[in-house]
Amino acid sequence: MKLPTAPRAALTRLRRDAVFGLAGISVQFLALLVLSVPWLVYSDTAMPLLGVLVAVALPIAALAAVSPAFTRMQRRRFKALLDIDIPGPARRGPELRYNLLVAPAIACGGVLLFCVVALVGLAASTVFTWSPLGGQLKFLPTAMAATYVTALGLALLALAYWLTGALVRLDVRAATALLGPDPAKELERRVEDLTERRAGTVDAADAERRRIERDLHDGAQQRLVSMAVNLGLAKATLGDLPEEARKVIDEAHREAKEAIEELNNLVRGLHPAVLDDRGLDAALSGIAARAPLPVRLHIDIPERPAPTVEAVAYFVVSESLANTTKHAQATGADVTVVRTGDILRVVIADDGVGCADPAQGSGLTGLVGRVGSVDGTFDLSSPRGGPTVITVELPCVL
Repeated sequence: MKLPTAPRAALTRLRRDAVFGLAGISVQFLALLVLSVPWLVYSDTAMPLLGVLVAVALPIAALAAVSPAFTRMQRRRFKALLDIDIPGPARRGPELRYNLLVAPAIACGGVLLFCVVALVGLAASTVFTWSPLGGQLKFLPTAMAATYVTALGLALLALAYWLTGALVRLDVRAATALLGPDPAKELERRVEDLTERRAGTVDAADAERRRIERDLHDGAQQRLVSMAVNLGLAKATLGDLPEEARKVIDEAHREAKEAIEELNNLVRGLHPAVLDDRGLDAALSGIAARAPLPVRLHIDIPERPAPTVEAVAYFVVSESLANTTKHAQATGADVTVVRTGDILRVVIADDGVGCADPAQGSGLTGLVGRVGSVDGTFDLSSPRGGPTVITVELPCVL
């Protein structure tokens, strides 16, 4: 007969918890053997003080010496029976507290639970099957007494079921807290791991941008240049064309040149080749030279930062000047890039109307995300009436 889902799940959990508890009691039985070895070796001593030391200090020292072995056994028990992985290395003090105090106490609780609550509850709940209670309880009728005893036994079995789960939960919490690594060091390790993964992701994204830039430069851009040249030759050599055809060629030639210019701007925004070849100073000088408003540059970078940091700094300056040109109504801008130690500080200031706000969905939102991708900081000051000052600090070593 197949049991309903809830009772079957309860029996499965009870069996798992009981086996887990019995395995813990077995480990503590081995620990008891370790404690008994010094007693057997020095049982013939006649010196009272030495006897006290042997009876107390030496067994504890022996168990402490083999504590790492018991820790490994406990980890295997948790992994095999509860599928709980407790990573190492364990801290010496908490490890000893678990193996010398917590685990023996939980094992003793399991023994008492099994011997007292479970066995008594099992015996009482099955009283109808093994004893009529005739003549044993004179103050109650036999059937009524057996009914009360059976109800008490069932209550004890329910209590044993709950206590078994409680002991397992207590053991899990204690082992996780005492047999695992230092939480602060584990958090530090996880932060380092996430930092390395983030750096790898950023580098991969930067490499992909460079690939797209090369493909655009060597593919689509060259095709547009070739088309513009052919249209220019056609316009210069085919002088006997109808006026309508000449107008079409002129329009196509103009649009081809505009497309080339837009594509050049796009390629430079992705990752300019000069940034790899000559560094941030030359790349920012190119931005300043192409800007439609005067841009004053001050760059002091004794040592080149990481390529990803250079790309972020370039993007910050390029996008900021583009926003200044489109929205700020400024007559000039100042760009300062200075490296101090392991920090690259980028400051872009303009004399425009101010009121810039990343929350309004402008290009500043992309700047904040790009700066945050390398653990940089972004600060914006843009009161009404100006000036607008963007200050970015980037770590030079990722």
